[in-house]
Amino acid sequence: MIVPVLWLVLSITQAQWHTNVWDNRQVIVHLFEWKWEDIADECERFLAPRGYGGVQVSPPNEHVVAHLEEKHRPWWERYQPVSYKIASRSGDEATFRNMVTRCNNVGVRIYVDAVINHMTGGWPRGTPATGGSPFDAQALSYPAVPYSAKDFNNDICPTASGNIETYSDGNQVRNCKLVALNDLNQSSEHVRENILGYMNTLIQWGVAGFRIDAAKHMWPVDLKIIFGRLKNLTTTYFPKTARPFIFQEVIDLGGEAITKKEYTSIGRVTEFKYGKFLGEAFRGQNQLRWLRNFGEGWGMVDRHEALVFVDNHDNQRGHGAGGNMILTFRDSRWYKMANAFMLAYPYGFTRVMSSYYWEQNLVNGKDKNDWVGPPHNDNSNIISPSINADDSCGNDWICEHRWRQIYNMVHFRNVAHGTDMNDWWDNGSNQIAFCRGNKGFIAINNDSWDLKETLQTCLGAGTYCDIISGSKVRGVCTGKSLTVLNNGVANVTILTSDSDGVVAIHVKSKL
Repeated sequence: MIVPVLWLVLSITQAQWHTNVWDNRQVIVHLFEWKWEDIADECERFLAPRGYGGVQVSPPNEHVVAHLEEKHRPWWERYQPVSYKIASRSGDEATFRNMVTRCNNVGVRIYVDAVINHMTGGWPRGTPATGGSPFDAQALSYPAVPYSAKDFNNDICPTASGNIETYSDGNQVRNCKLVALNDLNQSSEHVRENILGYMNTLIQWGVAGFRIDAAKHMWPVDLKIIFGRLKNLTTTYFPKTARPFIFQEVIDLGGEAITKKEYTSIGRVTEFKYGKFLGEAFRGQNQLRWLRNFGEGWGMVDRHEALVFVDNHDNQRGHGAGGNMILTFRDSRWYKMANAFMLAYPYGFTRVMSSYYWEQNLVNGKDKNDWVGPPHNDNSNIISPSINADDSCGNDWICEHRWRQIYNMVHFRNVAHGTDMNDWWDNGSNQIAFCRGNKGFIAINNDSWDLKETLQTCLGAGTYCDIISGSKVRGVCTGKSLTVLNNGVANVTILTSDSDGVVAIHVKSKL
């Protein structure tokens, strides 16, 4: 009986790395600050038809209502829980459950951003919460959970301020307050039971997994116990014994006391080096030719342990890792190129960002408007994205996931799934190309001169639609086309004057 027990233990651990998406859908999107009803609509009208595998949603639990700047509410209020009731700025329990059902019904999974490290900051008594629950942050009292002073780490934090004062001390990072947020003690059985009650309820309703916010600020041994006690996913939508997908926010660029490898045995980690290094390469601080062994060869975790992204909701605002090297929608040409590389290159599980617009106010390189919340009406209620005739969004929603250059590369990744990178080519500078088995080919030009080369595409002879400049629609290319000869080669041209610095084709873009 030893072998079956060992297999069970290994399968449970590996299952927490498993994404729970359909095999032919290998990309998720973060619909940052979207309302539940709008996500449900988007699953049905766009995400499922375009091959997206899932959605990371903003924290659904009750949170503080933080009025700033003449009653404008910041995005970060979502990361200050008051209770685990489903009553957030995005909607109530009924609309949340309806979203989960509708998205699962079209094969699009829901991943909840779980804020379990802390509760609110030190708001005065009487500060409102989105579900109406009272709380007293100074007394560490959150009766709607319930939590009281004994559930927090105040007595064991070694700093006089109670806050994290240095990241070179792992004890401070895990036992003191992150930016003055009341820090929960996950070694407490009472705290664990409340967290498990919240997460297991979401699992019962049909969520596929969790992003664990601020994971590096919690002890891995405590998280392992909590994750191990999560229920299996509901068999309404998932196979029997399927486990929730876990991906943990662990910012680790090196040089700190805590490393992401401490967490990879209990789930995947968010690989922040990925977006930083891609940003540096496309901004000219490095050369694309060195991306040939991108991933493990660059000091990142094993590809099966990583969740990767070009940017996320924090670092596109200058928070967290990467600084001014991070590419965002504001650098649209480079941003599309970096996303094309990410979606073509076989490393990690990929997440696309979907943002809203805010007016920057840069002072000494810092954005003073980094707090600005989502598009809203005069009552601070989130307004829905409007959908334009060209599939783009309005009402100040950026919707990068609806950019043709990105959603067509989502299809590329789905088609190429199961193959590795092969037949790499570069010009010794910033022009690169490679194949994905015999299913796809991509070329990128980030040099200041034209790319005009005869390159191996690894595809069969024929005419293919370039999925960057257009799409294949009813047997016709709406953009450029590429002719592949019998030996698999094609004449590839990417001019510096082209709107996009990428050409990509795959077996399903063949005419």
